Amino acid sequence: MIKTRFARMTAWPAVATAAAGIATLAVTTLAIAAFPAAAQDDDAPALEFPDGWEIRFDREGANRDDLYLVAMPPGIHVTTGPATIAWHPDSVATGDFRIESETFLFDPEGRREAFGFFIGGSDLQGPGQRYTYFLLREGGEFLVKTRSGSETSVVQDWTAHPAIVSFATKPEEAGTAKNVLGLEAAGGELRFSVNGEQVWSGAREGLATEGVFGLRVNHGLNLHVTTIMAHPGGR
Repeated sequence: MIKTRFARMTAWPAVATAAAGIATLAVTTLAIAAFPAAAQDDDAPALEFPDGWEIRFDREGANRDDLYLVAMPPGIHVTTGPATIAWHPDSVATGDFRIESETFLFDPEGRREAFGFFIGGSDLQGPGQRYTYFLLREGGEFLVKTRSGSETSVVQDWTAHPAIVSFATKPEEAGTAKNVLGLEAAGGELRFSVNGEQVWSGAREGLATEGVFGLRVNHGLNLHVTTIMAHPGGR
């Protein structure tokens, strides 16, 4: 089963379709250079926190004012602040599924903080929060970890892969580093890909994979996420 409810983000131009009770989202891609301009235009409509979404900071007592997270067509713009996860409670994936997220990283100014998505989320606002997450960082590396309550465990430590685009290695004419992160859950296996190339595979057993999916962004980053979508079935 997969549920997505991004249609709640009325500022996100999208076409929603449904098949066999599974909702998917098609999102129009705009020129990434327009994102910061839209945010700074005094005549533009006020940008708001995406309708229905929730957040949780890693650090208890972190200030919500230190996070800038708004619906900005097409997608969500995030500037942290504290490390955080963000999700819509109706975004649920179980069984066999695929998740894809297109991200654009602005200049990290030398910081090697991580960003990506999580799956299998449960009790996300409670003491028993649990999820598995897949991250990238500047320098062309990826990481797979799990969280259970206040404890985290490494599944795959930071590993370099040539498929990952860093800000330092992006095309000269590009203003951001674009990466498309993908995750397939099929049977007892998980497969993590970046820009169409598989970078990791591993057993599903023992990992949180059934539940809410959403974004994870560590502190001090500025990025735009044009899509985070779920599709039925694995490869």
